[in-house]
Amino acid sequence: MLEIQEQCVLLDLEATSKEGVLRELTAAVQEWCPGVDQATLLDILLEREHVGSTGVGNGVAIPHGKVPDLDDILLCFGSSRSGISFDAVDNQPVYLFVMILSPETMAEEYLRTLGQVSRLLKNPETRSRLMRAEDCRAIQQIFSQDLRER
Repeated sequence: MLEIQEQCVLLDLEATSKEGVLRELTAAVQEWCPGVDQATLLDILLEREHVGSTGVGNGVAIPHGKVPDLDDILLCFGSSRSGISFDAVDNQPVYLFVMILSPETMAEEYLRTLGQVSRLLKNPETRSRLMRAEDCRAIQQIFSQDLRER
């Protein structure tokens, strides 16, 4: 079961740009896992964004990448009340961000996680609940409950 740690839930992101969002999310991961280098994470995510935007539409982005020396898959959640331009496929602002970081050796689990998170965020009711969530615990419960049901 994948969980989002409390330190990796960022409500009301301060960022106003794609790179700013990625900086905030990677800073949260580094705080949770001090052995992970934020600059390396940022480089991996920005390189992935150059291949194609992870803004999947409907106000959602799922930045992701494979990270050397990571022990397990990590999820990080962020939300923006005002929305952020993220070069999404529908050219609309993004409000919900779920970053997925995976060890290079866990390709199958990585793809499964990406699929689970994508399906979860396709649900309009789930997106609405995530936007209305007022604290980290509510976000954790939504992910825990909804991922368990899938």
